[in-house]
Amino acid sequence: MLQTALHFSHTLLKEVIQVGDIVVDATMGNGNDTAFLAELVGSTGLVYAFDVQEKALINTEKKLTELGLKDQTTLLHQGHETLGEAIPEETQLTAAIFNLGYLPKSDKQVITKPDTTKKALDALLARLKPKGRIILVVYYGHTGGEAELALVQEYSQKLPQEEYSVLTYQFINQKNNPPILFCFEKK
Repeated sequence: MLQTALHFSHTLLKEVIQVGDIVVDATMGNGNDTAFLAELVGSTGLVYAFDVQEKALINTEKKLTELGLKDQTTLLHQGHETLGEAIPEETQLTAAIFNLGYLPKSDKQVITKPDTTKKALDALLARLKPKGRIILVVYYGHTGGEAELALVQEYSQKLPQEEYSVLTYQFINQKNNPPILFCFEKK
């Protein structure tokens, strides 16, 4: 059976993340990806997790505490566009994940935006180690979602083939705008 975009994102991350690595959850949300990443990097690794909504931080901190994963995480109550300032420039990242759209069961007016996503991607690419991956799961069925999808598609297509491999994963015969996964892998 084919994996959903979310499950496939975890498969792609598991292939490259090892214990002790440094990774990013660019859109913390309810903490599911943050917890997944924290398990992969173990107690000697580090997950930087970003979100602009206080509710996301509260939900994530609770989840990480319950799972005993809080020590290997740094939760930041700020947008992913600030990761260039929040993460030291010399840091070598193994992976990052974005779920672009809005926080489920929350204010649908608070969405990720093309300009902040581009700024975050620029900062991540500068810190990504060889064989590292950036995963973007793009939810685009809401107001503003199409513009962000267009940005990610254009950004992906402009990455130099000599430096990056880029893949998309999409169900094309499903209703209700199923998310599209993008994966950038540094060569």
